[in-house]
Amino acid sequence: MSESTAGVELNKGSEWLRSVVELLSSMRFAIALLTVICIASVVGTVLRQNEPVNNYVNQFGPFWYEVFAKLNLYNVYSAGWFILILAFLVVSTSLCIVRTTPKIVVDLKQFKENIREQSLKAFPHKAQAVLAEGAESAARRIGGTLVGSGWKVRLQRRDTPQGEGWMVAAKTGASNKLGYIAAHSSIVMICIGGLLDGDMMVRSQMWLKDKQVFTGSGLIADVPEQYRLSDTNPTFRGNLMVTEGATAGVAVLAQPQGVVLQELPFEVELKKFIVEYYNTGMPKLFASEIVIHDRYTGETKEARVEVNHPASHRGIQIYQSSFDDGGSLLRLHAVPMGQEVRPFQVEGRIGETKALFNGAQRLQLEFSGLRVINVENFLNNDNINDTDVRRVDLRNAIESRLGSAHKTVTEKELRNVGPSFTYKLRDEAGQAIEYHNYMLPIELDGNRVYVLGVRETPTEDFRYLRVPVDENDSIDGFVRLRTALATPAMREEAVRRYVAEAARGQSSELKQALAVSAQRAINLFAGEDPEIASLPHRNMPVLAGLQAVSAFMEVNVPEAERERAGEMLLRILNGTLFELFQISRQQAGLPLAQRNDATAQFMTLSVLSLSDSFFYPAPLTFMMDDFEHVQASVFQVARAPGKTIVYIGCFLLIVGVFGMLYVRERRLWVWISPRPEGGVQATMALSSNRKLMDNDKEFNQLQQRLLNQPSERSS
Repeated sequence: MSESTAGVELNKGSEWLRSVVELLSSMRFAIALLTVICIASVVGTVLRQNEPVNNYVNQFGPFWYEVFAKLNLYNVYSAGWFILILAFLVVSTSLCIVRTTPKIVVDLKQFKENIREQSLKAFPHKAQAVLAEGAESAARRIGGTLVGSGWKVRLQRRDTPQGEGWMVAAKTGASNKLGYIAAHSSIVMICIGGLLDGDMMVRSQMWLKDKQVFTGSGLIADVPEQYRLSDTNPTFRGNLMVTEGATAGVAVLAQPQGVVLQELPFEVELKKFIVEYYNTGMPKLFASEIVIHDRYTGETKEARVEVNHPASHRGIQIYQSSFDDGGSLLRLHAVPMGQEVRPFQVEGRIGETKALFNGAQRLQLEFSGLRVINVENFLNNDNINDTDVRRVDLRNAIESRLGSAHKTVTEKELRNVGPSFTYKLRDEAGQAIEYHNYMLPIELDGNRVYVLGVRETPTEDFRYLRVPVDENDSIDGFVRLRTALATPAMREEAVRRYVAEAARGQSSELKQALAVSAQRAINLFAGEDPEIASLPHRNMPVLAGLQAVSAFMEVNVPEAERERAGEMLLRILNGTLFELFQISRQQAGLPLAQRNDATAQFMTLSVLSLSDSFFYPAPLTFMMDDFEHVQASVFQVARAPGKTIVYIGCFLLIVGVFGMLYVRERRLWVWISPRPEGGVQATMALSSNRKLMDNDKEFNQLQQRLLNQPSERSS
């Protein structure tokens, strides 16, 4: 075992104790701990921490989720084994410092002036010269020159057979060894600071004061005392959300199994929240104007909190973390999506839940979020690519409609499309589907449409249904058409009108055949044809819309005739749907739609939207009529006594690394002995802890200055 990696070896005690002390104080053990910490830090960086359980289950599967959960990989930096390794690293590094510091201190005091002349001749850098002066005067001249250059010098007089000799011993760059102590001390200080400001102190407070982790829900004011930590807690880091015009004085500390509430010695009142945006819609500045109310003295203090500009009170730092909705009021109205749903109004604040009834089905409407600014990318191109609804191959059309809110693949222009809101519909089994609807219609590809988003799980991206607006820039025209499509009597009337118009003057047999085809087409499209159950569903939850028409043709029409038959069937379908649209307008007391390009474009988009609406997993959707925006600011409050220790440790680490890497320790010896024939013989040698080209250059300069001879190194 080398001296550099060995630990402290006790002379007393049992063999077990001596082995443990030697292991803990050895450098190999400290390096092993550092390696484990580095690996764990990589895992904590790659694997997103403190995510919802469902995210991990979906990503890794139930088996590996349990394995990783047992290892606490989802909360690495608060895991017990990680904190234990940090504690062992502190002990090990401290023992390393205790073991090596006395040796370094002794070495700093030594000049090693007792070295022999023969030893100097063994150094790589050595030189000899004859000086025409006395030994003592030469020694003092050389020593003075070195002192003037920043060297520390010690002179030693020796008696030799030839007379009085002098040894000049000098050294410089001793701070290199101090860099070793500083670097190792920094590791200890950073780890101690991390332990003080980490989760260990919060857990110890919970254990000492018999506190528990809260896993329920409800108002903070209603949470019992056993889930709250005292405001005397020496260290913590949590989140505090304050709504405009309100106050809050209890922070939330996230724990692996739930949360713990942290009482603060003051309350924070949010007077005003300020947010500015870039043209991309990203926040450029968000700041909070707050008033701090001290609970003990009654003192009030106004402050402005911005990112990287925290406020402080009673040793607690208040950082601007983010912002959220503070309970904005949304006013919505229900829009039927196929079934007969009577229109109704509903309002609620973000975070609230309303009970809804759809016949025997009970739903919970959860108001999730509001965004007043939505910046989307739009193609700078005015060309409109009309969609041919007669195509039988609908895959590309479906994917282009049920996708992102605005799919483009080229350069875009930025545009604010107005507010949007998010809500969830939860059934009696507790399953929720999330919806994201825009308040105003958006112009996409030259067409104004309402955009309705949906996703089944939080890990998915929203898929968007695009609903065209009518002549009044409203969704009502589409809603009336969708409701009429779900009504059998209205479908039959639409078929009768279409046949009467399209087969005017034709034979009764042709009218009868056309009526059968039109009724079959619109029933397939509505998903209510008797043969739909026997058609291939291709893993689709429902078979309706253009998908049902395509499946019917795959089963009943030969492939060679499919294209021609498909064009004819879709032409019949489009005509029948137009008559259905006219009927829906008549029942609403509106005049019949004119047969022009605007109506044709509306019907083209409506056919696609109607087909996609069968995949919209709700009998109704909600549109926002108005809202009252309420902002909330999210602060991070932290009492971090270890922060100063960490800062000092970081400073020592920088000093130590620079000292060890960029400071060269050099020692110089010059032995001066008298010569029988007169004058003195000077033998000079230089040693350094690093083999660098600078050593050659420096030795040549010293040789020229001290020995008064050309810079030529003897070998």
